Amino acid sequence: MSEAKIINLPQCVIDFLNYLETIKGKSNNTIEAYKVDLTMFFRFLKVYKGLVFDKNLEFEEIQINDIDNSFIRKIKLTDLYAFLSFTEKQRGNGTHARARKVATLKSFFKFLQGKSKIIDDNPTLELESPKINKRQPVYLTLDESVNLLHSMNKENKNFERDYCIITLFLNCGMRLSELCSIKIDKIKGDILTIIGKGNKERTVYLNAACIRSIYAYLAVREDFKANDDEKKYLLLSSRQKPINKRTVEVLVKKHVRSSGMTNDKYTPHKLRHTAATLMYKHGNVDIRSLQSILGHENIATTQIYTHVDNDTLRDAVNSNPLANIK
Repeated sequence: MSEAKIINLPQCVIDFLNYLETIKGKSNNTIEAYKVDLTMFFRFLKVYKGLVFDKNLEFEEIQINDIDNSFIRKIKLTDLYAFLSFTEKQRGNGTHARARKVATLKSFFKFLQGKSKIIDDNPTLELESPKINKRQPVYLTLDESVNLLHSMNKENKNFERDYCIITLFLNCGMRLSELCSIKIDKIKGDILTIIGKGNKERTVYLNAACIRSIYAYLAVREDFKANDDEKKYLLLSSRQKPINKRTVEVLVKKHVRSSGMTNDKYTPHKLRHTAATLMYKHGNVDIRSLQSILGHENIATTQIYTHVDNDTLRDAVNSNPLANIK
């Protein structure tokens, strides 16, 4: 990890993050999420245990690099629950955010006990995760998806690029980070190789619409200001730099609104949901194939798409031979 990323962290946290990176091969996004959670956790503990003496000090300014192994060994299960209460009441964290923090703490303390041997007893063994109610994925219908593509302004200078982005989301179901990291030399005919979650290489198959949109964009792409390394990336910003996630998020929301939809929930991730749902509803894709397409490690993650087809359920009930008995 870079020095900028580890400043103001306890040594045990630095060791843990390095372990995640070098041994476990976790992605930069995952490592950053762990760092954010543990930084908040130790800042809270210093406040909770009365170790912050400057009452005017902002929470984000609290230094935690002085936390040593002795401090770590004194952490109890009740401290962990106090932290989760703080994240809910003071930080407004929902069940998903708190569940992620529980996962972070469990992984961290497991490392402290099993790898670095700093603690003998693991306080997270009895730590329960908040119960998460399964949420139905938000997605566009087939008609809304077609309308979104057709409503995009062809006179816009970024039309070909933006159309390519929306097309790839709606057809391939790739993650935002995967889309931003696409390299041209990884496109071979109808096969695209990307680096997915956990730095795992994954194959994405491109249909005719995706291939057309990619080559239409490449035909007009301006990259004369980009250096050789930047030109390797398929999608470039207006400044001819590899496009970043925030730019994609903004343009997706802009085009969704322009199509007449006012739901701000239609983020790039919801377009990924849309691709998965359309494949499941209209493409007769089995759950195992869908798992592979989406790059899900656990099939339970994919199974949310088996519960969204209300029309099919309605048709099944109406097809019962007793449906019309009076």
